[in-house]
Amino acid sequence: MDWYPLWNSLRIAAISCVIVFFLGIFAAYKIAALPKLAKGILDVLLTLPLVLPPTVCGWILLLLFGLTHPLGIYLKQIGIQFVMTWYGGVIASAVVAFPLMYRTARGAFESFNENLAWSARTLGLSERFIFWRIRMPACKQGIIAGVVLAFARALGEYGATSMLIGYIPNNTATISTTVYQLWRTNDEYSAFIWVVINMIISAVVLLTVNMMEKKARQRRGRAWQ
Repeated sequence: MDWYPLWNSLRIAAISCVIVFFLGIFAAYKIAALPKLAKGILDVLLTLPLVLPPTVCGWILLLLFGLTHPLGIYLKQIGIQFVMTWYGGVIASAVVAFPLMYRTARGAFESFNENLAWSARTLGLSERFIFWRIRMPACKQGIIAGVVLAFARALGEYGATSMLIGYIPNNTATISTTVYQLWRTNDEYSAFIWVVINMIISAVVLLTVNMMEKKARQRRGRAWQ
């Protein structure tokens, strides 16, 4: 059995997860402090990939990075190509997974007790120190949950990925695209194996999120006692 789709899916999900971790935290932190009108507009824009069909996201990515479009042509000239390459899958997965990281991180930051930050400022601590040593540890449960959900979303992505990078064995094949190709060729047994593998990974991810939420509730309960 060729295990490349599993390796490629994990690689794409892991790299895209790192990307959305930093972008999601940055966007959530900055937008949480904006006025309501600006926050509302940016929130809609950044959350759109969550509600749009994945194929629409893939079509938009093809408009940006397609080899017949200006940006795609320029990137091709400097040796970068996102269409029909595995690292194009990173871009597609990052786009659809970003809203989960952003929304979860924003909720964590908005629930943060700002009195802790103000107390730290009165002690002369820098904003960088406050962010990494006070704010992030206090919000880590929400941040970790966002990372796990983003990873799961990136791992199971099909629509945008299939449109941007297609299906090339030992190159762009992922678990999702492999299941579809096996179904098309009537190899239902192999497709079933990949479905089971994907379900096991997804179940582990969901159990991890549930465990983190349980720990967060227990911690809040101890704080109130």
